[in-house]
Amino acid sequence: MSSRSSYTPWKGLWLGLGYFLLWLLLWPTEQPYWMLPYGLRFGALLLAPLRLWPWLIGAEFAATALITVAQHAPLGWMGFVLGELPEPIVVMGCLWLIRRAQLHVSMRDPEDVSRLLLTAAFTVAATTVTDAALLTVIHATPSSALLMKALGQDLLGNYVGILLVVPLLIMLFRAHMSSRALANLLMDGLLVMLPSLAILLLLASHAPPQPQFARILSLAPVLFFAFRHGWRGAGLAMLVSNLGMTLVDHFSGRPAPDATGQLFLAVAGTGALMLGSATDALRRSSERVAEQNVYLAAVNRRLDQLARQLRDAARGNLQAEESQRRHMAAELHDELGQNLTAIHTHLKLAQSRLAHAGMEDIGTSISTILQHMRKALHRLLDDLRPAVLDEFGLMRALDEGPIRDLLTTAGMDYRTELHGDPRLLDEDTRTAIYRLVQESATNAVKHAQAARFHLRLRIGERQGGALALLDIRDDGVGLPTRMPRGGRGLQGMRDRVTSLGGLFRLRPETQGVHFRILLRSSNASQFTPRM
Repeated sequence: MSSRSSYTPWKGLWLGLGYFLLWLLLWPTEQPYWMLPYGLRFGALLLAPLRLWPWLIGAEFAATALITVAQHAPLGWMGFVLGELPEPIVVMGCLWLIRRAQLHVSMRDPEDVSRLLLTAAFTVAATTVTDAALLTVIHATPSSALLMKALGQDLLGNYVGILLVVPLLIMLFRAHMSSRALANLLMDGLLVMLPSLAILLLLASHAPPQPQFARILSLAPVLFFAFRHGWRGAGLAMLVSNLGMTLVDHFSGRPAPDATGQLFLAVAGTGALMLGSATDALRRSSERVAEQNVYLAAVNRRLDQLARQLRDAARGNLQAEESQRRHMAAELHDELGQNLTAIHTHLKLAQSRLAHAGMEDIGTSISTILQHMRKALHRLLDDLRPAVLDEFGLMRALDEGPIRDLLTTAGMDYRTELHGDPRLLDEDTRTAIYRLVQESATNAVKHAQAARFHLRLRIGERQGGALALLDIRDDGVGLPTRMPRGGRGLQGMRDRVTSLGGLFRLRPETQGVHFRILLRSSNASQFTPRM
């Protein structure tokens, strides 16, 4: 109960005095099948440090001696020592062995309660065997009926005493209740326990068989408190209800309950404590699950926030990239395109002079080179920023633009199914759709060896936002088992979709490649199409 560093003899003295008074208080309640002092001894030795055991045993012997003198028992000092000394020694020896086995004194879990009750049963059995041996020594030829009766009284009475007293001691010194839990317990005691106890006492005050019914019905409030307040409620309800009925039996002059009634109490008390500890464990598990759910919800919110930040950053990067592409396309078109046009104009003006000088073939070669440069510039400008997307819109750009020219030139059959209004989508989503189709078509031409390329696009509204479902497939050789080194096309498509908060799925096909892409856009509320 107290640490070694804070131990003083005064603490041992005060503990011994309190134990002495409790022993005197519980001694009148002792019955053949009801040994509350034994439960007090077991609980005190179980909870107290070894250095305090002499104070406890000394206080017990002093209280027992005082009771013996008051009762004028003709035992003598030798009979007193032989009758009272072996039992505490056996209990101390059993608990010392249990402590050496690192017993954890707790009732938090059903496993702890099981170990504690097994310890109690082991100690009670050892005490009973010792009492039987002493009975054999004192009575040279004890009758078997007397011996069995004594053994039954010791076994049952000592075990019931432990069930009623030890949970209360553990609750007071090891497992304190919170103020809120104590207030709820007191409130339920007023609202449930007192009316139930009044009914039970009323039944117990009548002639048989009502008292037997009362003992059976006493299990109802015990089970209620076990479910409601765990093992603490079960222990207190069991102690209060049985103390009340015992007092009624005592004042009414009715004989104490027999072995059957006390056996029912032992079995019901054991089950109630196990049920109460299981309820406490389940409640703690539920609380931990609730705390983990709250923590996981906070983590999920943080992850969602980080995901939104990453998507916003990726979207910003894409916008910056598209802006840079647009700027580079404008610069190339204005500078390099105009220069090529000027060179071609000067070449036409000098064509006649080159012909007179016999260098017409040089002019033709230069004109051919300029045409190749112009075509290369147009392809580069289309890669940087497809002008057809700005000039004709998404649907015509997909159906009639450079993507069809690319696939047709490669000898592939290009089929499109385009549905919906692209004005529902924001500019980033429209650009992403075009880029995804462009990248897929380029991969099909370069690597797939396909004969057909099928594009399906559906645009619609759902829950205040626009959705674009893109389905792309070809009948080529499919993706290689190992991606080529330096290839970033597929990963670039996936990153572009992820940055817009979409879903990218590469579906398995026996032949070719099949992409299904879902993109969401928040631009639907900004445009209301005409009906």
